[in-house]
Amino acid sequence: MKRSRWETRPGTARATAWAAVASGAAAAIVIATATAAQSQVSPPKMDWPIHDETRPMSRVVEPGTPSTPEKPGLPPSDAVVLFDGKDLSKWRADKDGSAAKWKLADGYMEVAAGTGDVRTDQAFGDCQLHVEWMAPSPPAGKGGQDRGNSGVFLMGRYEVQVLDTYRNENKTYADGQAAAIYGQYPPLVNAARAPGQWQTYDIVFRAPRFDSAGKVQRPAFLTVLHNGVLVQDHRELTGPTAHKARPPYEAHADKLPLKLQDHSHPVRYRNIWVRELEPQD
Repeated sequence: MKRSRWETRPGTARATAWAAVASGAAAAIVIATATAAQSQVSPPKMDWPIHDETRPMSRVVEPGTPSTPEKPGLPPSDAVVLFDGKDLSKWRADKDGSAAKWKLADGYMEVAAGTGDVRTDQAFGDCQLHVEWMAPSPPAGKGGQDRGNSGVFLMGRYEVQVLDTYRNENKTYADGQAAAIYGQYPPLVNAARAPGQWQTYDIVFRAPRFDSAGKVQRPAFLTVLHNGVLVQDHRELTGPTAHKARPPYEAHADKLPLKLQDHSHPVRYRNIWVRELEPQD
């Protein structure tokens, strides 16, 4: 069959040129489509006109004071104090609800190996949580996960890891080092202090939401500052944290107790408080 002067044979220079033109045109169409889609994204709905002086101002919260190595700071005025160094009255053994059996001394509580995890009496959902902890000195354990190990569990199932990983001298898997969202996200940086020094976690947690059928409507999100350094930035959780597994979400209550882990190492805790946050639904 005779070809017209506009037709090209495959493999010829003209065919190659036309293919390049077509490819470029297709890419341009994709870019233009994406740009148009972005330009059509609606901004968040604002319930108030800009700079409306009748809009209520925010409620006042006294911010408290920072901690020092020698002395814990004061919590914000609207915080629920979970541990002030005086007693364990707001904590229970996680396994059976009996009185917490961890050691209490000199303003801190310390994991008593073999007594089990402890949990709060009160349940929480969306919250800002402040926890101070100390890995044992001299270091306890053989290394890796067996060295100053514990954990802070939001809703009893979403863990921020506690571990002695000062300056990466203790080698372990990245998603199991201090300030990792266990098994999911390593911290952005290693901001750990040396064992025997008090460390802080400031955590903002947004609980997952489930519909009436138990399907996830919104996953959980975690933001963590370790010793004042941002190490987890609004991370979306894949589900509960676990060892060598990433299980899916299972529907649960809107509020559940916080939990601290007994991993058989004498990790210490002090100055634990929480602020309940309004839902962002």
